[in-house]
Amino acid sequence: MSFSAIISHPQLLSALQELGYEQPTAVQQQAIPLILAGHDVMAGAQTGTGKTAAFLLPLLQQLLTIQDADNQAGIQALVLVPTRELATQVAASFSQYAKHTQLQAALAYGGVSVAAQTKKFKQGVDVVIATPGRLLDHLRQGNVSLQTLKYLVFDEADRMLDMGFADEINAILQRLPKQRQTLLFSATFDDKIFNLTKRLLNQPKRIAVDSLNSVAAPLEQRVYAIDAERKRDAAVSILKQQKGQACLVFSRTKVAADELAQYFCQQGLAAHAFHADLSQAQREQVLARYQQGELTVLVATDVAARGLDIADLACVLNMELPFVAQDYVHRVGRTGRAGKAGQAITLLASEEEWRLEEIEALIDQRLAPQWLLGFEPDLTKSAPVDKKNSRGARKRRAKKRGYRNQ
Repeated sequence: MSFSAIISHPQLLSALQELGYEQPTAVQQQAIPLILAGHDVMAGAQTGTGKTAAFLLPLLQQLLTIQDADNQAGIQALVLVPTRELATQVAASFSQYAKHTQLQAALAYGGVSVAAQTKKFKQGVDVVIATPGRLLDHLRQGNVSLQTLKYLVFDEADRMLDMGFADEINAILQRLPKQRQTLLFSATFDDKIFNLTKRLLNQPKRIAVDSLNSVAAPLEQRVYAIDAERKRDAAVSILKQQKGQACLVFSRTKVAADELAQYFCQQGLAAHAFHADLSQAQREQVLARYQQGELTVLVATDVAARGLDIADLACVLNMELPFVAQDYVHRVGRTGRAGKAGQAITLLASEEEWRLEEIEALIDQRLAPQWLLGFEPDLTKSAPVDKKNSRGARKRRAKKRGYRNQ
């Protein structure tokens, strides 16, 4: 199937041809016709499967149709995203797809000037791409009106809820027209997401390109059982084996990310931390160095890494498993994108075994721990006492999962 089978506007097709887009991905094939038919859509798709184009292209075609009818006025579409990095990437995709049109988009996210964003609104735009907190600030200050809105998109809705944006989302919804088309995209689904869709969507069409909460098929996942105190040196060994290819290391906290990046540099790796304590300018500078190959290792927290789109990322390395099982799917989804092979490695201390169990249940896949040559665990050591690793705790979690799946 070619894009001309599902997208008809010549200006969009010209842009796609120039970008080298030949065939739509699975999520694009399913979502674009439904969106163009006016349906609300709830889509589950892996990161890296082309979901940004899956909602932007049909929105652009609908906006161009409105524009051709000469009855367009005010902001027509809103795309809500969890992080400023993802907002920037969606805006970049918008610019690529809309390059032959007169359509304009504005960004709204924290960490930069409110005045500059307000000025852009006043100049007149068709689409707003925003994080919930900053958009709500603009709405409360009267800097922008969304009363003409026709299309609402939630991109990575699960992360917005995980990051505590539920109150902001509810406040924004109160300021939007009730008659609109709503699209929700997410890589993972849980009870919070399903509850949100009940309030947001009107008889939605459901799209599941992959099994819910699954990881991309080309991805090689390995788990190494490592004593906690040897994790840093094991990580250095693994990263050096990548021979200068781009790697993304996940750490649970900002302090640990800073310490790890510093240690990696001391061991001869070109590394830098990436987390919410960096200013927007610092983030952009670090990413630029990383994408240019000046840095090969980025040590990130879950919040900061959401929305990162790094071409040809060779490896994702989990120093610890995340607090929330769904975050594992998002972490490893940074590599193995768009059908390319990827590698996700986890360093597992014995006290984290219960977290691995939760992840295995979520993705419905066994991740058997292996030993890393030269870093085998010391079997003479007493295992740390952790009530969550007890047999009783395991049984209770399994029972709870059983009830949840009924």
